[in-house]
Amino acid sequence: MSALLDHFARAFEALPARDAAGLGEIRRAALDAALRDGLPHARSEAWKYTPLRALERRSFAAVDVAAPVFDAEVLAAIPAPRIVFVNGRFDAQTSDLAALPAGVSLQPLSQVLRDGDSREAGFLARRFDKPEEVFARVNAALADEGVVLRAQADARSTQAIHLVFIGAPTSGDHAWHLRHLIELAAGAELHLVEHQLAGAAHTHLANTLMHVHLGPRARLSHARVQNDASGATVIARTDAVLARDAEYRRLDLELGAALSRHELNVALHGESARLHANGVLLADGRRHLDTRLGIDHVGRDSACDLTWRGLGAGRARAVFHGGILIREGADGAAAMLSNKNLLLSENAEIDTQPVLVIHADEVQAAHGATVGQLDPVAMFYLRSRGLPAEDARALLTAAFCRETLAVFEDSALREALTMQLDAALARLEAV
Repeated sequence: MSALLDHFARAFEALPARDAAGLGEIRRAALDAALRDGLPHARSEAWKYTPLRALERRSFAAVDVAAPVFDAEVLAAIPAPRIVFVNGRFDAQTSDLAALPAGVSLQPLSQVLRDGDSREAGFLARRFDKPEEVFARVNAALADEGVVLRAQADARSTQAIHLVFIGAPTSGDHAWHLRHLIELAAGAELHLVEHQLAGAAHTHLANTLMHVHLGPRARLSHARVQNDASGATVIARTDAVLARDAEYRRLDLELGAALSRHELNVALHGESARLHANGVLLADGRRHLDTRLGIDHVGRDSACDLTWRGLGAGRARAVFHGGILIREGADGAAAMLSNKNLLLSENAEIDTQPVLVIHADEVQAAHGATVGQLDPVAMFYLRSRGLPAEDARALLTAAFCRETLAVFEDSALREALTMQLDAALARLEAV
């Protein structure tokens, strides 16, 4: 057994009250499956571009009972309502839930488990049957904290709700496992911003699994900003299910961490369900960023529009897999995927794999992927207008990435995200 899996096994035995919501047997089965199949290796198609050899040799310290210290300036630009977690634990002192809109409840998972209502924690009982889903299995076994956000039918929010996850330095490396539920009933509409930030330099492991359930006609705008420490390891997965006429607008900015792996799985179950999911992979230094999309068209006239941009600099590597499945019976579906990538250094690497499988009739579908360098004609044009080479490169790179921000209609949200993206790009240019 690897050191990492051995740590997970010991962490399971050390955690108390595993049956708080009647989930003890389910959790044990998930852990046993993870230990039985082990970590995936290069022969696993889903992990062939992201080796785990270094990670599997690592072990992590037991959870630190002392509250970690972090720079409060990290939260200065994040307004209420917000719920804050530091090193995987709910931080009531810096959270502010007073401004939640009517019909919306937001609480930490630990509170749900403490109440012991199995109906409220039913999403924790989901099984993961594929051997490559090892981190989802470990999450199912160990997660005892996270976010539970529910919106009643026709609830509305004009301001964003912020979910904040901060990694802070401690005496040793720690691993935490967060499980989230975002559930919107029929006709509800919310704006959600998910922040994964560094309180200071650290080398922790965060393993997160989020469930998104959108009822009929529900609308969710969801921005996820991953800007963790340069030594952090981030394993994240989002599983979303959309009912009839639901709409999910999403943006992922992958800007930090040493190793970041995110799986976005969206099932368009309902007729006329719509997904607009964009993203930016900014791989610099020696970062390894891996994003996998799995879009499943089940309902008739469902639609997805996916625009992803990747940047590779230094000795970094970015990996993108864009999988779209249009099932039999999903007639009238429309699926569009664009993945364009820029190599900004000779030693960077970008791997992209668009996959489109169609089993239905009368569909509109297109997908494409490119890997190249900045357009020399555009560079020449800007240089001829008096711009220095570095400024011309920065201008073209920013324009290349900002296209993805158009997924949101809210101008204030776009502006805030643009500032974070530009700050990351400035870091890239400064190297």
